[in-house]
Amino acid sequence: MPESFNCVSVWDGCLEYVRKKVPQQTFDTWFAPMKAISLSKENLILQVPNKFFYDWVDSHYRDMILKALSEVTGNGYGINYTVLLGEDAEKHLAGIAHYTKDAIVVPAETDVKTGMFETGSRLNERYVFDTYVEGTSNQFARAAAMAVASAPGRTSFNPLVIYGGTGLGKTHLLQAIGNEARATGRAKKVVYVSSDTFTLDFIAAIQKNKTTEFSRYYRGVDMLLLDDIQFFQNKEQTQEQFFHIFNDLYQHHKQIVLTTDKPPMELHGLQERLLSRFQSSLTVDVQPPDLETRIAILQKKANDDELDIPYEVIEYLSMNIRSNVRELEGALIRLLAYSSLIRVDIDINLTQRVLREILGARHTTSVSIESVQSTVSNAYKINLDSMVGKGRTKEVAESRMIAMYLTREHTDLSLKTIGLYFGGRDHSTVVHACRWVEGRMKSDSTFTRLINELKAKLSQNI
Repeated sequence: MPESFNCVSVWDGCLEYVRKKVPQQTFDTWFAPMKAISLSKENLILQVPNKFFYDWVDSHYRDMILKALSEVTGNGYGINYTVLLGEDAEKHLAGIAHYTKDAIVVPAETDVKTGMFETGSRLNERYVFDTYVEGTSNQFARAAAMAVASAPGRTSFNPLVIYGGTGLGKTHLLQAIGNEARATGRAKKVVYVSSDTFTLDFIAAIQKNKTTEFSRYYRGVDMLLLDDIQFFQNKEQTQEQFFHIFNDLYQHHKQIVLTTDKPPMELHGLQERLLSRFQSSLTVDVQPPDLETRIAILQKKANDDELDIPYEVIEYLSMNIRSNVRELEGALIRLLAYSSLIRVDIDINLTQRVLREILGARHTTSVSIESVQSTVSNAYKINLDSMVGKGRTKEVAESRMIAMYLTREHTDLSLKTIGLYFGGRDHSTVVHACRWVEGRMKSDSTFTRLINELKAKLSQNI
């Protein structure tokens, strides 16, 4: 390591590299808060505000930071992180394993390491079943994954194919299978690999005339966990190699688990013989989580990392970010980073401000079930207690059904949860109410006008 190198100068150089690659807002949020506190012969140690911050940076920008390190130093440095502050960080560097994870070192030379020469599983130990929040959207997938982890290669779920959109937890579930199988000793040699890495391994093996070693490495595993197989599309030689590896593992009752972003039948550019094997296996999907599951995910994150996040903040985030878990957790991490940077406590006002920057003001909503109930009860001039109680008069019953309908329209609450807010009624009651309102709107223009007026009032409260 050149004597002129020190942690500050190296990190300053990395920041200049990164600044050119990411938007200014991204740079200010995720890179500016990090500080370099040590540089050894192998690793740059970076201080981050908290563990949530580390999780996001390490999972989304690790490769970029490593590339920046390589550009600045000309060497293949790795990175470690610590959430300790000031002098305490240097005193406790030996104990940062709990907070950090060694990054894969990317050498400056073209002689890049490939999986066939590695001895590790590539599994992330943070991805286990205990940290995977179960909900109706992923219940079946989690059950299938646990069955495979409990008896790899000995169930009819081989291969197991998990599909779903980006950021819904497929990778977490995939690696949880491997970690569980290794921890219990049911599979000794477990390898997790992305399809991109598998392809790069194969290309490197061709360049070095080591395709035999490549094949031997992957055929020698007890469990192969392959992520994002959709990226095999149109890569004919890679597909050919994988087909033979797949067959060998299957014939020897070795477990194969695959993930993809869509059902196998919708994958184009893959060989028919591969697709037929995927389609004949157990295929399970992971759907976007419902509101209750999203709340549970954020609460678990906060509890695991001992973060004091008000429930109203968690609920507000969960109601406004519905697409995927990764975006949901990213919003929380951004909120934490924002709070740390401007030195203010996290509350609903700060949350609304941060969320507007993420989604845009027109996408956020603060309509609550309470505001729906209040708006409808005022319109019908009845007591709120009557609406959620057992009253059966025409006005009470009608207002209750309208409030249920509007709650279903303006919130992401499940039918079961809506029923609970209306005196513990069953979800079928909510379904009946919604159908009644929709049916009457088709035949009664005055009633339709009333519903539209109520919707307008709710919109004004956003």
